[in-house]
Amino acid sequence: MTSHSHLLMTPSDEEGVSRVMQSLGHCYVQYINKTYRRTGTLWEGRHKSSLVDADRYLLACYRYIELNPVRANMVHQPGEYLWSSFRANALGEANKLLTPHALYLSLGDTKQTRLTAYQALFENELDKGLMSNIRKALSFSMLLGDSRFEQQIEEALGRKVGLARRGRPQKIKCK
Repeated sequence: MTSHSHLLMTPSDEEGVSRVMQSLGHCYVQYINKTYRRTGTLWEGRHKSSLVDADRYLLACYRYIELNPVRANMVHQPGEYLWSSFRANALGEANKLLTPHALYLSLGDTKQTRLTAYQALFENELDKGLMSNIRKALSFSMLLGDSRFEQQIEEALGRKVGLARRGRPQKIKCK
């Protein structure tokens, strides 16, 4: 996209996404600055990340991301966008940067059946409520999942997750 990028990643360890973003920020910025004779950072702030319940939302996130250039009227079809993973996931174009997720691989036993099944996911528009949930999760770095998923994450982290109240916590009045 012209103003932002979406990366849908399944890290191999808990620091994986942070390391990728750090490397991207370091190496890519150096490349761009050297190539275009500029200085400074390319991004306004820290990256935002959201944990996604893969079983319920992963393929919806694929669709959301790959339809973004279509919604922005940059292209008519997602495969027309040069930087889209749709070209690999639905059209079979080789891309060394992508590793198919297990859920994607489960769409079919052969490459052709996966491509066909994946293309079929794009026959209907994304539900507006689902798009709203994805946008909210992205904007606020929230979980994208149901209450069971939220409970699993809270247990794993040993703390509550979700939107916290803004500002300083209220002082407890002593008697």
